[in-house]
Amino acid sequence: MADESPKKIELGVYQRPEDAPKITATEMIAAILSLVWLAMTAGYFMIVGTGTSEGGFDSIRFVMMIIAIFMPIAMIWVGALAVRASVTMREESRRLQAAISAMRQAYLSGQQGGSNATVEKKLEEIAAAQRKTESTLATFTSIRPGQTPAEDKLAIPAPALIEDQASLALGTPSESLAPPLSVADFIKAMNFPETAEDKEGFRALRRALSDRKVSQLIHAAQDVLTLLSQDGIYMDDLRPDRAKPEIWRRFAKGERGHAVASLGGVRDRSSLALASARMKQDAIFRDAVHHFLRKFDKTFAEFEQTATDEEIAALSDCRTARAFMLLGRVTGTFD
Repeated sequence: MADESPKKIELGVYQRPEDAPKITATEMIAAILSLVWLAMTAGYFMIVGTGTSEGGFDSIRFVMMIIAIFMPIAMIWVGALAVRASVTMREESRRLQAAISAMRQAYLSGQQGGSNATVEKKLEEIAAAQRKTESTLATFTSIRPGQTPAEDKLAIPAPALIEDQASLALGTPSESLAPPLSVADFIKAMNFPETAEDKEGFRALRRALSDRKVSQLIHAAQDVLTLLSQDGIYMDDLRPDRAKPEIWRRFAKGERGHAVASLGGVRDRSSLALASARMKQDAIFRDAVHHFLRKFDKTFAEFEQTATDEEIAALSDCRTARAFMLLGRVTGTFD
């Protein structure tokens, strides 16, 4: 089982699919159909004969036979090439959308002349410095005397664990007897292993899967990450705006609306558009998203009770949290 998990996670979520083969399944089918048609044609002439008159060579009949033989083959390959061109155009349209947006911004910037361009550049520098300051503040936390290290601190508050353990009886499943999950392992598991060689990441993931509550969130997160990757949406490509830990705490305590709107910090319009369109068209994707959002909301509310600002900031930068910010904005969770 340990050998199968790395392959599944590596290929299903994190790495982009390899380039499409030069010969696709459609072209293989077209080649087979062409060979079948030629074989049938050859068999027909071997059994029935050419049908030419004894008087000599009939050029019109010969041309008609050539058309009857090769016209279906030509139509088969026209259809195969049309299918391949359609697939290629759909893939290119996704890339062109981002390129067009960048060209539009460059065009608008080029229309600004002289002092306007200078002022705009200064404003962009100020905005960048402000975002950098906010990111630094989001990760800043004070060190209190006697603070428990993340490796020893429990991810889920102790009362919840005591309540679960009090209900144990004979025949208790093995996962209920597993050691409590630490904050460090919880955050690593929420980010999932980086590669198939990430032994520390898989160790944390196995520990998290032994926790009944956290394992439900991990399975829900893996489902939505796999579905998003089918549309070319990868969490490593997203660079969301970082929200302060106090905003995350407000969300955990039940606040909604403008007070927590900064949690939807994903600005990638292509990813937002693709996810929003699939939410409307794919019922399976929609159910998986709502299930994931509920599990993340419930688990984070318990995690926040004992987590420090630094630990919340670290969790907000993992792949699972980025998926939550993307899908939460698409579904209007932060509105």
